[in-house]
Amino acid sequence: MEKKKSEIDKEREIKMKNYKLLTPGPLTTTETVRKEMMFDHCTWDDDYKVITQTIRKKLLELAHVSEDDYTVVLMQGSGTFGVESVLTSVIGDEDKLLLITNGAYGERMEDIAEHADIPYISYHQVYYQVPDAEKVREILDKDPAVTHVAMVHGETTSGILNDIEAVGKVVKEKGLTFIVDAMSSFGGVDIPVKEWGIDFIVSSANKCIQGVPGFSFVIANREKLLASKGKARSLSLDLYDQWKTMEKDGKWRFTSPTHVVLAFAKALEEMEEEGGIKARSKRYYDNNRLLIQRMKEIGIKTYIDEEYQGPIITTFLYPENHTFSFAEMYAYIKDRGYAIYPGKVTEADTFRIGNIGEIYTEDIEKVSAIIKEFLEEK
Repeated sequence: MEKKKSEIDKEREIKMKNYKLLTPGPLTTTETVRKEMMFDHCTWDDDYKVITQTIRKKLLELAHVSEDDYTVVLMQGSGTFGVESVLTSVIGDEDKLLLITNGAYGERMEDIAEHADIPYISYHQVYYQVPDAEKVREILDKDPAVTHVAMVHGETTSGILNDIEAVGKVVKEKGLTFIVDAMSSFGGVDIPVKEWGIDFIVSSANKCIQGVPGFSFVIANREKLLASKGKARSLSLDLYDQWKTMEKDGKWRFTSPTHVVLAFAKALEEMEEEGGIKARSKRYYDNNRLLIQRMKEIGIKTYIDEEYQGPIITTFLYPENHTFSFAEMYAYIKDRGYAIYPGKVTEADTFRIGNIGEIYTEDIEKVSAIIKEFLEEK
């Protein structure tokens, strides 16, 4: 006898036990954001175009920039698509890029440059230290051919928050173009884009604004975006052409992730209701500091020094002489309602816990207690 649909759904619900994501994104969103995706919208509909234009306007406000100086381009795909779109669209064949890296996502930009044949040099810093702005100045003094500088703000490989303000000041003094991957920080850390000398800043729908995965966005210096016309190395990732189409009336150049766009619009509304970046940043910082304190109390230390630690995700060192695997710990914690991340640094045995999304003090207390119980059982 065939099972009824209700029975199948019930079994699936048991198997798909709900849990909160303690990750740097995708992250746990609100039920109201998820419900927005229940509506099917036509991409040609004027109402939908208005939603796109409203999103673009609100992102400029979050970046503290005007429409006269900056513009916003929404790009289908993950955050990496946005980063690749910028790097392959605004850097010409005669230009040269300085990549500043201290983690896997800075190194990913090197991969993009390699694949796209973008001329570049690199300044590698160790994962647990921030790049030095004066070192950047020295490199630029020695190589006047460099026209663009790119780096990551919140490097979730380790959890470090890089000093883009200091680097931006140097880049601006040199009259160069500054590109920032703020994937996991924009919306959770206040970034006055123009004041810090940033020309292109990239983030994603599923990070601190607390939407869902499906598109990235680029806040671009309008003059420099216009100057990039014809430079793109890709059709689908052509930043200028994407902007030109979108600028007319909000229509995306190719099929847009409609449900994701609707969810993001709702997430922006909820961010405003929470109190904007200031309030959300405080919640994230409070979560992070409490998490570090609770881990310290049970003998677990951080990989990054406190002065460099960002509010998004924290890398923790395993207790000395531990005998358990990450898979064991992950399963134990997930079974009790939370999902954490494995470590990403290579020279140490680590795991990571994020604290962005719909995560509050009670969640930090709960997961800390769960980890304490796990260690006691081991």
